[in-house]
Amino acid sequence: MTAPQTTHRVLLVEDDIRLANLVVDYLKSHDMHVEVERRGDTVLTRLISYKPDIILLDIMLPGLDGLSLCEKLPDYFSGPILLMSALGTNEDQIKGLELGADDYVVKPVDPALLVARINNLLRRQAQPHQTESHCLTFGKLSIDPHTQAIRLGNTEVDLTSHEFELLWLLASQAGQVLSRQYIYQYLLNIDFDGKDRKIDVRISRLRKKLGDSIETPFRIKTVWGQGYLFAPEAWNN
Repeated sequence: MTAPQTTHRVLLVEDDIRLANLVVDYLKSHDMHVEVERRGDTVLTRLISYKPDIILLDIMLPGLDGLSLCEKLPDYFSGPILLMSALGTNEDQIKGLELGADDYVVKPVDPALLVARINNLLRRQAQPHQTESHCLTFGKLSIDPHTQAIRLGNTEVDLTSHEFELLWLLASQAGQVLSRQYIYQYLLNIDFDGKDRKIDVRISRLRKKLGDSIETPFRIKTVWGQGYLFAPEAWNN
């Protein structure tokens, strides 16, 4: 007997009714179940009754803007967040990614591209890269791949699933320089185009959460022109 096909559940947070209806119709034609929330300040309550696999989040919303909501969502939602906005400058996109979004598309959104971005995020979510069964320990830092628990000394460090994926990749190859191309292929299954900042933003968030220096990082080092290096000797203090 063939198992039933899984229908992805999408929560669309968009106050533009016309645009929301267009997105809903297109996503439903691609076998996705979609519910719409029109206010930012009611999304967290909506998550109690509707368990989405992914959230599509507009930035300009009544009640609570999308960037503020994006900052709160990781405490309530572990799936991917895709920001949609007419604000398309590099600064806007970097800010959204720094606050926890997994991807960012600029309106007007091509429907086929939107579906491709959604499927890519959900595919990555369903295929974790941590296959090793052992914990990693470097001085005061311990990393448990089973529970995704991170401890630095006596402090538990709260990471998103995508931040953990990146940390595990770097730490499991400690002392080696990993190129951006390698990281993009391994984590995102795409080529690095020289402009995309997703991984740079995640590195920046990891440094902040793990007590690394932003100006002169010594735990997760930038090797200019080559990539990033996890320094195994830097976690003793």
